[in-house]
Amino acid sequence: MDLLIKQARIEDGEELKDVGITAGKIVEIAPSIETAANETIEANGRVLIPGLVESHIHLDKALIADREPNNSGTLQEAIAVTAKLKPTFTEEDIYQRAKQALEMLIVHGTTAVRTHAEFDPAQGFTGFDTIMRLKEEYKDLIDMQVVAFPQEGIFQAPGTDKMMIEAMEKGADVVGGIPYNDAPANEHIDLVFSIAKQFDKDIDLHQDFADEADETSIVYLCEKTIKEGYHGRVSVGHLTALHAMPPETLTEVISLMAEAQINVMPLPATDLHLGARNDPYNVRRAVTPIRKLRDGGVNICLGSNNIRNAFTPYGNGDLIQIAMLAVPVAHLGGAADLPTVLPMITTNTAKALKLADYGLAVGKKADLVLLDTKSKSNALIDIPERVYVIKNGRVTVKIEKTIEILR
Repeated sequence: MDLLIKQARIEDGEELKDVGITAGKIVEIAPSIETAANETIEANGRVLIPGLVESHIHLDKALIADREPNNSGTLQEAIAVTAKLKPTFTEEDIYQRAKQALEMLIVHGTTAVRTHAEFDPAQGFTGFDTIMRLKEEYKDLIDMQVVAFPQEGIFQAPGTDKMMIEAMEKGADVVGGIPYNDAPANEHIDLVFSIAKQFDKDIDLHQDFADEADETSIVYLCEKTIKEGYHGRVSVGHLTALHAMPPETLTEVISLMAEAQINVMPLPATDLHLGARNDPYNVRRAVTPIRKLRDGGVNICLGSNNIRNAFTPYGNGDLIQIAMLAVPVAHLGGAADLPTVLPMITTNTAKALKLADYGLAVGKKADLVLLDTKSKSNALIDIPERVYVIKNGRVTVKIEKTIEILR
């Protein structure tokens, strides 16, 4: 074997297992494997999980918080600040920042990522092309899906429609959109579907990012998804407006979303930071209703969105910290709830991104993370070190740490 992981904990309450890896695939899982291996990792009872999967991030806008602050903390100022800064972004600037952010993800155990990459008639494809370059350069360390993302809208930025087509021809993996930042929203959705069908690609939208639910397009999106037979091929980020819907309306919307098999990417770090800024008291959490969506049969995938910019002035690329943040925000700390959270940064997201051969089972791709905890039920609340990160059967990250309490 190429790599042998000895005595790892895969599930609580079960005996420890050895995991054998050859040619980038898991070839055996057993209580004891005696086959010789080129490299052996002694897990010593630590928890082994599939690689973390980042569902929604903007690498091209990372690490610019120190350049221009968002003093009000609102979405409106975040958009304005970023629009002001974008003309100053050079190819080398974007490359160095995105590379740094990408390496943050890798060190923290992320083996696959979906990143939105911007373009518009004023700035051209500088950011998009740079992200495509990084996708190729880092392919041995992380699988990257690039979303063609029209941040400034399509209709309100004439020429963007043609750029959407060009982005797909350049190799974008997913068709993006932002209905709430364009008018009319439904026509924006229609155009995104038209492009997606033309190139046979999935769709990922920034959807209904607002404190109120008075101008949503999620129902239209669901109906369009069903009509076009795109079940399971549409994902949405933010969707914060749902938290303001009356219960009876929300129940109907969730049912429709489940029928359309919409994947939802809540982004708690950003949504908590920007949301409900105008509430004078009893300030709302302004995060999409994760528990209700989950219980209604909707696939939930947690994401970072941004790292240290006007939308999210903090973050270090650690998806486990994002998941831990979601636990109190969405009341997911109960005994029955906590086990449902780790899948929101692993298997749920792999399903949404349609990652082939993902998982911790024989025959699956050996994208794995060994956590410095011996209890899977505590894998989130411990916020453990990623002791080893394995990509395609090869160790890509190894962390050694010595802690000594001095008396």
